[in-house]
Amino acid sequence: MTNQPKIKLGIAPIAWTNDDMPELGSENSFEQCISEMALAGFTGTEIGNKYPKDPKALQEKLKLRNLEVASAWFSTFLTTKPYTETAEAFIQHRDFLWAMGAKVIVVAEQGHSIQGKMDTPLFKDKPQFTDAEWVKLTEGLEALGELAHEKDMEIVYHHHMGTGVQTTAEIDRLMKETDPTKVFLLFDTGHLVFSGENPLQIYKAYQDRIKHIHFKDIRDTVTQEVKAENNSFLSAVKQCAFTVPGDGVIDFKPIMSEIEKANYTGWIVVEAEQDPAVANPFEYALKARNYLKKECKI
Repeated sequence: MTNQPKIKLGIAPIAWTNDDMPELGSENSFEQCISEMALAGFTGTEIGNKYPKDPKALQEKLKLRNLEVASAWFSTFLTTKPYTETAEAFIQHRDFLWAMGAKVIVVAEQGHSIQGKMDTPLFKDKPQFTDAEWVKLTEGLEALGELAHEKDMEIVYHHHMGTGVQTTAEIDRLMKETDPTKVFLLFDTGHLVFSGENPLQIYKAYQDRIKHIHFKDIRDTVTQEVKAENNSFLSAVKQCAFTVPGDGVIDFKPIMSEIEKANYTGWIVVEAEQDPAVANPFEYALKARNYLKKECKI
């Protein structure tokens, strides 16, 4: 096993029920989801659309299964809406996660995002922020970071396909133009490789600012088809472009080696937004857990 005991291993509910396309996994209940997470050997979860909104009720269900909350996604609209709208919603989200014991808050800018548009080509129509929008984004994120600090928490920015922060150059700019004490980074293997980036390069460059990790694999034949046919992000998800570690083309061993060398402390969350009717969530959770135990020693 790894000599880094401060790493916790979680899994996201998106394999059971999809937040962007609720029809995917609509038949899977919340309790089935968290029970199968625990049965597969995970100790943490992020938050899905079927989870109880009351912290006490959710805590009771998770405690029965020895699960903790790692974090949860929050959509910012700093480039397209007044800051106050994002801040008000953020405080409510922050307080919920704080009550659940989470230490980081996943944020992703959704201004101009095409990730939720079924018919918009993922690469051809990828949004690009103007210089003025970059200022709104970076200043807004720093302000959200300050709000997170009120609860002794941090924000971690999720670079994401179909958004204005997806590529290496965009991640570099975000990191360069934000205060390193207020804005941290979520490192997502699947989104980086899908976009054509080098995950090892990103990790090495920003290891001091990475406070949350998503382990996601990709099926290269599907992602190449998505590019060639100008398909959308949601279409890519339905085509099962993503999968769990050990089932795609990413070699996680050198990535895990860098994570350990950096003495990373925090969560590694397995993610794979697939159609659960095609890829049974429990079977794939077990596949991921076994791969990470055998090949990455976690």
